[in-house]
Amino acid sequence: MKQLVRKYLCPYFFRMGIGFGIKFGGTIMDLCIPYILAHIIDRVIPARNRPAVFGWGGLMLLCSFLAVSMNIIANRMASRVASDAAEIIRRDLFCKTMHLSNAQIDSFTKPSLISRMTTDTYNVHQALGRVQRLGVRAPILLLGGILVTFTLDWAMACVLLAALPLLALITIAVSRRSIPMFGALQEAIDRFVRMVREDIAGIRVIKALSRTGFETEKFRSINAEVARREKKNGMVMAVIDPSVSILLNLGLVGVILTGAFRVNAGTSEVGKILAFTTYFTIILNAVMSITRMFTMLSKAIASGSRIWQVLECGEDLQVLEKVYGEEKYEEMYGEEAMEDCEICFDHVTFSYRKKGEPNIRDLSFRIRRGETLGIIGEIGSGKTTIINLLLRLYDTDQGRILIGGRDVREIPTREFKDMFGVAFQNDTLFEDTIAGNVTLGRQMSQEQVQEALLYARASEFVESRSGREAEALNIKGANLSGGQKQRVLIARALAARPRILILDDSSSALDYRTDAQLRRGIREHFQETTLVMVAQRVSTVRNADHILVMEDGAPVGYGSHKELLDNCAVYREISRSQMGEEAAG
Repeated sequence: MKQLVRKYLCPYFFRMGIGFGIKFGGTIMDLCIPYILAHIIDRVIPARNRPAVFGWGGLMLLCSFLAVSMNIIANRMASRVASDAAEIIRRDLFCKTMHLSNAQIDSFTKPSLISRMTTDTYNVHQALGRVQRLGVRAPILLLGGILVTFTLDWAMACVLLAALPLLALITIAVSRRSIPMFGALQEAIDRFVRMVREDIAGIRVIKALSRTGFETEKFRSINAEVARREKKNGMVMAVIDPSVSILLNLGLVGVILTGAFRVNAGTSEVGKILAFTTYFTIILNAVMSITRMFTMLSKAIASGSRIWQVLECGEDLQVLEKVYGEEKYEEMYGEEAMEDCEICFDHVTFSYRKKGEPNIRDLSFRIRRGETLGIIGEIGSGKTTIINLLLRLYDTDQGRILIGGRDVREIPTREFKDMFGVAFQNDTLFEDTIAGNVTLGRQMSQEQVQEALLYARASEFVESRSGREAEALNIKGANLSGGQKQRVLIARALAARPRILILDDSSSALDYRTDAQLRRGIREHFQETTLVMVAQRVSTVRNADHILVMEDGAPVGYGSHKELLDNCAVYREISRSQMGEEAAG
């Protein structure tokens, strides 16, 4: 939390200083009012000096007006600073989240990142505003009220002061215990958000399989855990307010008794007792405000630590200066391979968990620019992991991946990302127009969009819809069929005419005829583009220049369709199961 405050509040220190000064002035005006009242009762009224009564009364009105005005101005300034700082924190947190590697996102988990972006930033925003509004006012009212009571009557002030050390001990003890508890509560909320997110996303499956009762029971369990932690936190924080009220009310009883004896003895005055009761109310409100501020600070400290964990994350996938030179590469593959090899996997091994069995084992292959690579295998065989590594969403544990003779770790991020056009099977369509989903913020003309839709075989259904490419889509493209969604996603991948096009099982919802037309169109109009296709269907990859067959994370076959039918039993079995006797052709 300290780092967060130091980084994001430094630009506002001058403005905060002015606000604190105004708040200080307004608080002093509040403290002057009871003192003036005591003076009027004990000095002015007994003298029967009417002009003085009106004069001092006017001064009280002036102090009241200044107190209200200055506090309003200071509060508005505090709200502005809190809002501006929170806006920048949210912006930086979002940007940092967008640049996290997939491994870092897996570590934090998506629900936790959502919670940090929403609940945690809200807690910090509330604390920043509360501290500015009460961080000056409440301590000044507390300390100023005590000092003024000493000037009125030291004996009664000592009675009131005796309760404050106990209050301080209670507040500190509760705050120390509450901070880790709020952190644990946020972790429980992360799990709660993850479950709700999964259940809402898969609500059709839950209903279709009649698993509503099972999921409701799971929800009841995690909801009970969150409620239990909230209740525990609430019970701990609930100690403060009653303790403050009891101790200060006991102090007030002592003040009134002491004052009564002193007035009876002629050593004090009625106006001072009246002022004391007013200052008691001020001190009570100040202490209550401070305790509530500690409650909010406990939440904010826990939330600020969670936010800072994300912001201070280092760059996981750094761009290296030089992994190895061209001479080493030529030594490994020869000068000719150096010139025309577009994608090279060199003995690549990778594991998501970094423990146990790797997800990819000793994978090597090469394809030239403009060629097509088909990747096929059963579910869980490592097909999508290959794509993740090629896109450098993760770095390899062993081995190297090269594009155009350059290690992917050497290529600057912007240049590297611009090489690819990607369409995943379950990719996201945003709540935007069809054209907006194709361009995705990239500067493209309408002709480029229409061309991409044409080559993706999406122009037919787009033109048949009333709004064409300007029609707005629902969230996740809910108003499109599965095949229509995939064609829009493929159009997005084709729109920038990428150097490498990756289609990760992105035609699974297309019929055979449309799938064939799509592949033929890509071969005709994107001859310089290297195509990598992940597929479940042999018909999708059979015409590829190279086909990689994966099983349990290891390559079991590599070659053309005909070569694999002759040499790879796994591929031959897949072909026969899908195409029957046609597989032999």
